[in-house]
Amino acid sequence: MTAMTTAPTANLFDVLSQRGLIAQWTDEQIRQRLTRPVTAYCGFDPTADSLHVGSLVPIMGLAWLQRCGHRPIVLIGGATGLVGDPSGKTEARKMLSRQEVDRNAQAIARQIARFIRLASASSNAPADLPAPAAADLPPDAPDALLLNNADWLASKTWLDMLREVGAHFSVNRMLSMESVRGRLDAGGISYLEFSYMVMQAYDFVHLYQHHGCTLQLGGQDQWGNIVMGIELGRRMANADLAGITLPLVTKADGSKFGKSEAGNVWLDPQRTSPYQFYQFWRNTADADVGRFLAYFTFLPMDEVHRLAALEGQAINQAKEVLAYEVTKLVHGQAEADAARDSARKAFGAERDVTGEAIPHATLDRSELRDGAGLLTLMVRAGLAPSNSEARRLVQSGGVHLHDEQVKDPTRRLTEQDVRDGYILIRVGKKRLFRYDVG
Repeated sequence: MTAMTTAPTANLFDVLSQRGLIAQWTDEQIRQRLTRPVTAYCGFDPTADSLHVGSLVPIMGLAWLQRCGHRPIVLIGGATGLVGDPSGKTEARKMLSRQEVDRNAQAIARQIARFIRLASASSNAPADLPAPAAADLPPDAPDALLLNNADWLASKTWLDMLREVGAHFSVNRMLSMESVRGRLDAGGISYLEFSYMVMQAYDFVHLYQHHGCTLQLGGQDQWGNIVMGIELGRRMANADLAGITLPLVTKADGSKFGKSEAGNVWLDPQRTSPYQFYQFWRNTADADVGRFLAYFTFLPMDEVHRLAALEGQAINQAKEVLAYEVTKLVHGQAEADAARDSARKAFGAERDVTGEAIPHATLDRSELRDGAGLLTLMVRAGLAPSNSEARRLVQSGGVHLHDEQVKDPTRRLTEQDVRDGYILIRVGKKRLFRYDVG
């Protein structure tokens, strides 16, 4: 592991502030803290086998932390994932088995490793970790630790937690937290979820005692959990801890970020193909381009400002840069190149939809004999999350079969709809799916 002996090359607080990546901070001296190397952590609960694009904000926070000369700890919540964070949720999460949580943890570690160089000695690291996709990571940047809180929480008994940790918590204080108040207003919260902030707070204390960690990063919805960890650290270990929250992303029109018409946009290429991922970013609204370039890429801010200032048709250049840079970080340069080239061909003068990067699947010819329902094929292709949403898209005039607009949601596809061996369905201007008929 790289020793942290030199002063940071740039102040992390300044870097994150310039990019709009700071929402709140707990310590008036936070900038001064960051003039010296620190160890900081951010947690990711493995509630699914993939992160989605909303998780890119805290990942970028950790990535900038490493680039500024600090040591990141990537904490996988193997134990807290069994409980479920109530923050930002109106109902309890689905309960997962230990095997599911362990499998999800390994998958998430591989995704985060695209952004952050992990220490090869990390005992929790999968054997097939990829190298960071960003080439500008300083060679002397401290390696990040990959830890799993199941390593210290799973061995503790209920009595251990009650006596060692629970005694330091005020129920009145816990009830004042927004994450708890929101659930109480929505109908109640289980004792299981109520205990989540106790576990997360103890994580901060453990990381301070065993790894010298003094800073926690998290999404804006984690403010209450971070504050509780700082207070617990002071009571249990007389620790001087701090926290920074990163903004929860919304689109300029106020709609939720990270959703497409087909549902969540995932980092896993099996859930969201690199081409679909590229198109999600390529379809960014004009008003969001500059902000997203600052949030989700490592481009210098001078270049971000230049691209964000483009107007008219020229703003499409900025959108293409955004899509390419984020796709390269998540899926690698080869996939980013393929997605960009396929998009240019599919929507440019040299229209070609037969490339491998265009989302596609094989459709058995037998399904066309009696007619295959258009809505069913749209849902199967991931162009819509449900038949009702597919119907809405057709009725709104946003669906084309090859180059023909479809107006009838009951339309059934037959052999007559096959051209050059395939059926092409397009939703809007940019979302394509090709069925190769065999």
